[in-house]
Amino acid sequence: MKLSCVLMAGAFYFSLTMLWTAQILLAASFETLQCERPVRSQDSSCHTDEDLTGPREVDFQLKGYTFSQPFHLIVSYDWLILQSPVKPIFEGDPLVLRCQAWQDWPLTQVTFYRDGSALGPPGPNREFSIAVAQETDSGNYHCSGVFRSPGPGSPETASSVAIIVQELFPAPALRATPSTEPQEGGPVTLSCQTKLPLQRSATRLLFSFYKDSKTVRSRGLSSEFQILTASEAHSGSYWCEAATEDNQVWKQSPKLEIRVPDPHLHHRMGVLLKQMQDVRALLGHLLMELRDLSGHLKLETTKGPAKYE
Repeated sequence: MKLSCVLMAGAFYFSLTMLWTAQILLAASFETLQCERPVRSQDSSCHTDEDLTGPREVDFQLKGYTFSQPFHLIVSYDWLILQSPVKPIFEGDPLVLRCQAWQDWPLTQVTFYRDGSALGPPGPNREFSIAVAQETDSGNYHCSGVFRSPGPGSPETASSVAIIVQELFPAPALRATPSTEPQEGGPVTLSCQTKLPLQRSATRLLFSFYKDSKTVRSRGLSSEFQILTASEAHSGSYWCEAATEDNQVWKQSPKLEIRVPDPHLHHRMGVLLKQMQDVRALLGHLLMELRDLSGHLKLETTKGPAKYE
């Protein structure tokens, strides 16, 4: 009888514990999820609170249904965790990390680390931020801190989190159409070619073009620069630049040599070649005459001077 009572009490306690845990998880879910405009499937989307405060990612469609972007839910039993952005991080994005304590208990001597190296001295600030993230900011991050009452009062260290800052767009490549040696009087188009990732396809880039350290077209939305009537004056070293509107990310292309041949150059080269051939022929005749003269002088020397009686 006593054993059955103990078992029943244990089962009741376990049920209460599971119910309490389920309520917490459900409460957390209801606090962090929100569905908007469920009038029809194409207008309905679910987002986390973080998604609703920032620029939204592009939803995807499948067989007429529109689905929101997925999110990650991690349940941890650690005293301390490092909270990081769920969305992909790209160049130019702000990066904010938070050292979160169990039940938000107070912390002191909080330190953030990347790849094992401290990013600053210990302090009370639970957040570490990078205003403009770069690819070099990628690494394994973690934090540590000391709990104050009512915590355990001992130093704790959070598990590391891998942060990857992705390239927003590669360095552009400059292309010339129809060629890098257009005919004089004809058109030539320079294209500054790069590509944004699908997640940031809505990002607007501005393009500018340069020739021999001078700006030939300042920033604009068009990735092309046209020369309607090419001339020898357009010959030179060109490159382009692609940049975000806030100028947080900008990259340059390698230089491209453009040569516009002079239409009269072929004629002048022909004339010069003819003159060189004439000079060569003249030198040939002169050489033959010099040989004849040399042979005549040798003959006179062999005969010796004439004798008179």
